Amino acid sequence: MSTYTKAGDTIKGDKIIAEARQIGKIVIINKSGKHKAQRISLKDNAKCIIERELRFIK
Repeated sequence: MSTYTKAGDTIKGDKIIAEARQIGKIVIINKSGKHKAQRISLKDNAKCIIERELRFIK
C-alpha cells in the first residue's frame, strides 16, 4: 500500500477515515447544481485511509 506525503496528492474513495490532532471549521461548498457538500481541514499529524473503494472509477 502506498503512502502519499507530497502537497497536492489526492485520494478518492467511497468511504474515507480521517485522523488528526486538530480539525478545522466545517465549510459548506457547492458541488453540482443545488447539491452541497462539506469540507474540513485536518492539522498536526493528519492521516486518511480509504475504507471502501469507489465502485465506478472514471
